[in-house]
Amino acid sequence: MIDLYTAGTGNGRRPALMLEECGLAYTAHKIDLMKGEGKGPEYRKINPVGAIPAIVDHDGPGGKTVTLAQSGAILLYLAEKTGRFLPADPVERAIHLQWLLFALTDLAPTSSAVFYASRLDDKSAQGLFEDRLLTMFGHVERRLADAEYLAGSYGLADIALYPVFDGRRALLEAKGGLPNVARWGASVGGRAAVQKGMAVA
Repeated sequence: MIDLYTAGTGNGRRPALMLEECGLAYTAHKIDLMKGEGKGPEYRKINPVGAIPAIVDHDGPGGKTVTLAQSGAILLYLAEKTGRFLPADPVERAIHLQWLLFALTDLAPTSSAVFYASRLDDKSAQGLFEDRLLTMFGHVERRLADAEYLAGSYGLADIALYPVFDGRRALLEAKGGLPNVARWGASVGGRAAVQKGMAVA
């Protein structure tokens, strides 16, 4: 059994999507970030940083308990645990990792910056980050003109990016001109496991 500590953010939703896709048994514990629940002493024992998501896998390698934070690390751990969504072939694996890291280190932080700028009511910064995010989704659009999914076959990169896409759907639709991104979003969002995972938090 796996305990998932999560909230309704892109970071929080990624592990839920992966757990559902892999068919792993888990219990979701919702952390109310607005009430500071992630900063409490009990949760800090699970993730000293006090951020979500985190998992506790009570059936880790060798029967050991594994406690892990960071959505990307959790995705990789679950992929290794189940042998799913990350190919063994070194070339295919490298392509999957390239697009996974693009989703996690470029797109997701920029989407977060849009959110924080909007909270600060800084229209100049918000516009800057929205333009940057749209530019990045332009790269995704061109990639998806040649591939059904980001790395060719469905995998970690798609699971990592979908919550960002879903969270910025209104911005992307207002921009228009991203038919391949829209097609990809409908395909990923239509998966039963993704729908269940998105509803967790």
